[in-house]
Amino acid sequence: MSDTPLIFMDPFPRNEAMVYTPDCAEALAGMGRVVAHWGSRAPDDLVEEHLSDMTVLIGQTAMPKERLDRAPNLRAILNVKANWEPNIDYAECHARGIHVLSAAPAMAPAVAEFCICQSISLLRGLHRADGLFRAGQEAYGIGGNGTAESLYGATVALIGYGNLGRALAPLLRPFGVQLLVHDPWLSDGYLASEGLQPVSLDDALAKSDVIFLLAGVTSDNEGFLDRRKLSLIRRDACVILASRAEIVDFDDFLAMAGEGAFRAAVDVFPEEPVPAGHVWRDTPNVLFSAHLAGGLRASYARIREMMLDDIGQILKGLPPLRMQKADPQFAAKMRSR
Repeated sequence: MSDTPLIFMDPFPRNEAMVYTPDCAEALAGMGRVVAHWGSRAPDDLVEEHLSDMTVLIGQTAMPKERLDRAPNLRAILNVKANWEPNIDYAECHARGIHVLSAAPAMAPAVAEFCICQSISLLRGLHRADGLFRAGQEAYGIGGNGTAESLYGATVALIGYGNLGRALAPLLRPFGVQLLVHDPWLSDGYLASEGLQPVSLDDALAKSDVIFLLAGVTSDNEGFLDRRKLSLIRRDACVILASRAEIVDFDDFLAMAGEGAFRAAVDVFPEEPVPAGHVWRDTPNVLFSAHLAGGLRASYARIREMMLDDIGQILKGLPPLRMQKADPQFAAKMRSR
């Protein structure tokens, strides 16, 4: 065994352009010996070959207790995606003092910006304006704004107040909105201290002009926004699904939006990529995008910056500061893909 820290990179589906640019590679080489695998998850034999010397693991490699037993020098697992996968024994890592971190905070600013964009487009009907103009069916000024609404002064609900909600709230405040939040993981006192109005799920759905669906999917909440809950949403309200598709009954959500029960923007799907010719693609009255919210070059630059910063901290024996720390109870419940 060498005294030089071994940094094992197994970041699939992230590629080198995302998390291993030349400057990042140089910085990691200055911290330790790097072993990297690209194009797929690292094969078991490669993982096992380096397991006993591994100090930092970058990626989503399976780490059950049996494998952790063979990794006595492991000090951190850095997931460079924005999720918690079920292939890690989070409780065992916590008990051994192994930091388990996620890059979710790095993606949140881009998703928040996207949410603002989609909400304004839905409220104003801007996503239809180009097609109407090209078809010669446009109406000018107030004539074209018969169903348009403004984000200014709107009542806005955040369903979930994690990384995405915390990034989105500051962008919404200049619009003078009333911010309602429903998040069963957070106390009313905490939300109030953030300048937010804690509300029940029913009130968030029924009383809002704009609803951002930002919750992660867990073993407890999969499909919790079913047809009965969705029917509480006002007909002229705008709903932006930008986190995990599995929190809604997806087929009912699209059917209701397609029928005009509410305005909807959808960026995430239960199956990605969506098969060609899938019935979802034919749903009218929905603003679709293909999981575009967070995947910007700026987001990957933030991932690299946070990753390098936290690895530096960990190798100095200090706590990580930038990436999100796994809570064993919460992470074990997640149903991320």
